[in-house]
Amino acid sequence: MDKKKKKGIRKSSFVKGAFIATLGIVLTKILGIVYVIPFHAIIGERGGALYGYAYTIYILFMSLSSAGIPLAISKIVSEYQTLGYYNAKKRAFIIGKKVALLLGFICFLILILFAPFIARSILGDLTGGNTIEDVTFVIRVIASAILIVPLLSIYRGYFEGHRFMDAPSFSQVLEQLVRVVVIVLGSFMAIKVFDLSLTSAVGIAVFGATAGAIASYLYLVYKKVENKNKFNEKIRPINEPIITNKQIFKKIVIYAVPFILIDVFKSLYSYVDMVTVVKGLAENAHFSVTDAEEVMSALSTWAAKFNMIILAISTGIIVSLIPNLTQSVVKKDKEDINHKINQALSILVFFTIPMTLGISLLSPAIWNLFYGASEYGANILSFYIFVGLMIGLFTATITIVQVLKDYKTVIVSLGVGLVIKILLNSNLMIAFYKMGLPAYYGVICASLLGYFVSFLICIIILKVKYQIGYEVFVKNLIDVICGSMLMFIVLYFVQFLVPLSSDVRIYNLFILLVYGVIGIVVYFLYAYRFKVFEHVFGKKIRFFKKR
Repeated sequence: MDKKKKKGIRKSSFVKGAFIATLGIVLTKILGIVYVIPFHAIIGERGGALYGYAYTIYILFMSLSSAGIPLAISKIVSEYQTLGYYNAKKRAFIIGKKVALLLGFICFLILILFAPFIARSILGDLTGGNTIEDVTFVIRVIASAILIVPLLSIYRGYFEGHRFMDAPSFSQVLEQLVRVVVIVLGSFMAIKVFDLSLTSAVGIAVFGATAGAIASYLYLVYKKVENKNKFNEKIRPINEPIITNKQIFKKIVIYAVPFILIDVFKSLYSYVDMVTVVKGLAENAHFSVTDAEEVMSALSTWAAKFNMIILAISTGIIVSLIPNLTQSVVKKDKEDINHKINQALSILVFFTIPMTLGISLLSPAIWNLFYGASEYGANILSFYIFVGLMIGLFTATITIVQVLKDYKTVIVSLGVGLVIKILLNSNLMIAFYKMGLPAYYGVICASLLGYFVSFLICIIILKVKYQIGYEVFVKNLIDVICGSMLMFIVLYFVQFLVPLSSDVRIYNLFILLVYGVIGIVVYFLYAYRFKVFEHVFGKKIRFFKKR
């Protein structure tokens, strides 16, 4: 027993760390998908739209208060640990906590005070759906999470900066588990037991974010205390230079701001949708307010849940990549920097491309299983899932640029992409409607084009300015595309034996299992036969060392 306790938490290599972080995030997102079946049944489309309004605003303000700080702390801790600046590392953690608490409190106050104004900007003069008072209430409830999440994020960044991936990954699963329990049980009790209003049920559901954050924070505090010797361990003795708190604070700001911008700009994509989709569909495409809110709820809440599975993979890779790539940058090891960038992008496409194609093909069965019959849902999911793929590629490349401290490129690529989204969102809705196509396809195309241009800018800059060669990545990408297309073709012909969906809800689970097993077997047999595993992960595919 004592021997087990002594082992504590362990450091992870890049591939192993990426695997652990991705696994934790994927499990988190799976929990986030499973709960929507009962949650959708409880609150319906109108409740889903209200929930989406609250979460879109929450994500935006959470980005402002905490998105960049954990990644900045992870990068700074990794840098100081590599250089042997142990005192500065500890002070960076303390300063980071103070900054996070201050930002969280400011964002909390803004949401509490300006919730009515935000609600009015979303709905305007529209009637027939959720009211301004409804939206104001749920925004104020979810604001409480912003008091906890920034501090939680600092702890995660501190663990990840030491390359301890297990604890922060488990903390994410714990956070989501608590959140899901509060969402499902809370909304069910509110409506079915206490006969409260739909707004009250959604308010309880969004409070799940606060409850989950508290549970996760307490767990990480416990793990840090339990493993304090690991964090205090000195790799090598060194005469540490004098680094003032002001210098550390400046470094946190410099590192955090680009990460914050990345998340803020991604959140602004959703905000642009939120203030243009319902109004645009109702005014320009002759949708009723109810139907327009159904489309909005699909984009912001229901279909977005499946994009999160794709994004979980990119997030897991990025979390592991930052401290490992930072270490190589500090050592000025250009060959290793090039290798890690190519491997990160290769691992990303290895998982996300076949998943995206599979989800797109099976969108009717997925939607019918999770949400039941819908006029728009499956159609939106089949196209919108490609936005998840594009966001994943964009986020990975722009994070790499940020680690290399090219902040100008970060801002330019983000800004250009967002401008494209703003200019095209309403115009493409109108254009698609006039062409006789679903107007909401224009919204999805605007997002795809915005993210693609941002991704392209980063790729070009990495090639031209930092001499990053993509030969390995391109070769792996071709292999992945070939394997994915083979899987897609096989699944396409399977539909002549097994239909793509069923009106009987539970039958869709059987359909997904059949297609899922066949798709996985085909893709992984191809990957094994043509040695894609070796090319992407390295010749020794071993995430866990035997001891």
